[in-house]
Amino acid sequence: MNWRAMLVSATFGFASLVFAQVPAPMRADVAFFISNMVERHAMDADVLRAMFSELKPVSAIVKAVSAPSTNRPWHEYRPLFVDTGRIDGGVRFWNENQAALARAAETYGVPESIIVSIIGVETRFGKVVGNHRVLDALYTLGFDLPGRNEYFKSEMEAFLLLTREQGWSPASIKGSYAGAMGMPQFMPTSYRKYAVDFNTDGTIDLWKDTSDVIGSVANFLYSFGWRRHEPIAVPTRYEGNDVQAVLSLGIKPHTALHQLKAQGVVPSVEVDEQLWASVLTLDGPEGPDYWLCFANFNAILQYNRSRNYAMSVHQLALEIARERQLLAKVESSPASPARR
Repeated sequence: MNWRAMLVSATFGFASLVFAQVPAPMRADVAFFISNMVERHAMDADVLRAMFSELKPVSAIVKAVSAPSTNRPWHEYRPLFVDTGRIDGGVRFWNENQAALARAAETYGVPESIIVSIIGVETRFGKVVGNHRVLDALYTLGFDLPGRNEYFKSEMEAFLLLTREQGWSPASIKGSYAGAMGMPQFMPTSYRKYAVDFNTDGTIDLWKDTSDVIGSVANFLYSFGWRRHEPIAVPTRYEGNDVQAVLSLGIKPHTALHQLKAQGVVPSVEVDEQLWASVLTLDGPEGPDYWLCFANFNAILQYNRSRNYAMSVHQLALEIARERQLLAKVESSPASPARR
């Protein structure tokens, strides 16, 4: 090889080495997010750049978020969540955690059955907590999927703050395709705001500590306006002339029940007529089912904005409480094998 060829080869090799050491330019939105985290929260820019440079959108997350089960008609959705497995599991979970559930009900006013039901609907009592890295989920939804980008970016911000507060490695935390975590599937913002150390052991663990899980779910609902001893939802009929006028007022309680009754709403059971309520419909197998919904239904909706979700929590709670009561009666019967 002559000296010219050697010079060209050496120059090319040096250039390759230099370019290999220059990091790829960072996307403008990611760079802006990082600068925000540095400025507002004093996070390490180099650490954040290294972490974000390795993140890529995950197709499985895009697919999952594009077809949520909550979009199904109610009569198809209900059997997915109000099922024998969750009812039996709910009775077991309640029996195994009676003391914590009773204390949460007393502290926050939220019935044991509702707390148990939410944990059952969310993760089958901790059996299905999600296997996506939370970093991947929040990056995919916050930076690469149109729609609720700003919401998921804010959740990424909360997640990074949460991992710093808890001493977690961000890449080690797994959750749902939406970035929800632990047995109650709290988003990072909710984890920081509403998770509580209910057994006062100095830590908050929403994956394995059922006491913390129970207290945190109850605190969440309480914080969103749960009202002790008030109803959640009752089936109703409509005997007026303009049901759309009633439905168009929205799902949040907006009118005193006595006023709704004057417009043709007929509750299936006696309810305090001074309570504010709303009317919603669900897709029954033979047409619309009408329901009166109260403040506590609205509190459940803050957990998940789907009316199907909130109604499944309500109905599963009723089934779990009914089954537990029935089993207690059987076990206390003189003819029960347990009493022989």
